[in-house]
Amino acid sequence: MTEILFYHLQNMSVESVLPSLLEKSLQRGWRAVVQTASEERAEALDAHLWTYREDSFLPHTIWRTADAHDQPIVLAAAETNPNEAHIRFLVDCAALPADADCYERVVLMFNGDDDEAVAGARSAWKDGKARGFTVTYWQADERGRWQRRE
Repeated sequence: MTEILFYHLQNMSVESVLPSLLEKSLQRGWRAVVQTASEERAEALDAHLWTYREDSFLPHTIWRTADAHDQPIVLAAAETNPNEAHIRFLVDCAALPADADCYERVVLMFNGDDDEAVAGARSAWKDGKARGFTVTYWQADERGRWQRRE
């Protein structure tokens, strides 16, 4: 059964949170797809993942490269799964995909300071519950550690 995790970003950016979540996914042996709202955003995240930390490396590519199916992390601007990912990250108000049940987890990251993003997350929460998925809500504590909230 697919689990949908809602990550409430407050006073933090996708760029600061996404790399560590991708690292944890790879440690579990999972392939990942990161879905953005635009090609430009996917390209910006691609550049960021190459440079976010000097002592780390996240093997990844953009969906339109010839070897996307071989890569553990693919950045996409559409509902595509070229690397047969186990986990899908949704950023920048990307919608819950029609094939959400093909993943072990879907992580929807939303900006808590953006009314449109909050409304989109609420809609996705209702959609996920209606589709029978397990949904959980996560928020960072004062030390930046993610805590499950009820």
